[in-house]
Amino acid sequence: MKNNLSSVLPFLLAADLIIPFILAPTYKGYSHLTQVMSVLGNSKAPWHLLYNIWLVVFGFAILISILQLYPTVAQVSNSISIMLFSVIVIYALGGCILSGFFSVGETKSLETLSAKIHGYGSVIGFLLLTLAPLFVGLYFFKVSNGLLGILSLICFIFAIVFFALFVMADKPNYRGGMSF
Repeated sequence: MKNNLSSVLPFLLAADLIIPFILAPTYKGYSHLTQVMSVLGNSKAPWHLLYNIWLVVFGFAILISILQLYPTVAQVSNSISIMLFSVIVIYALGGCILSGFFSVGETKSLETLSAKIHGYGSVIGFLLLTLAPLFVGLYFFKVSNGLLGILSLICFIFAIVFFALFVMADKPNYRGGMSF
């Protein structure tokens, strides 16, 4: 199982990036620039069922992969493995599996119970996922791979910056560009 998932996981990660771009043109009025990908899973989107099933499948693939990764990291540092395991499990559950079962509407408004579960699960999952490169960087420093450690920390900084920009984009003072 480990070798099979290790060889399939890069394709699943690539598919997670590509699928929204394939489905978006089928949903009239959807814009990558102004709407979150979760909108592709709402009941008015033509391929919403496919997108929601994908989220659940991807979430379970992540759970399986982290179960396989945990012992490798734990050999080096038990605390890093627990922290990395925790953030990735929460992302897989909140940002993928719950998001696949509980759809949002066409906007980010949290009017229904389904939208609230989806919204809070996604926010918590993605917020914690921004910490994953930090823990991966610490792991690489522990195994004396400074280059990958530094690259992971750079990814962590980018994750924080882009997450902050994503959150700020909803604020009225920053819509349409940054105004100081």
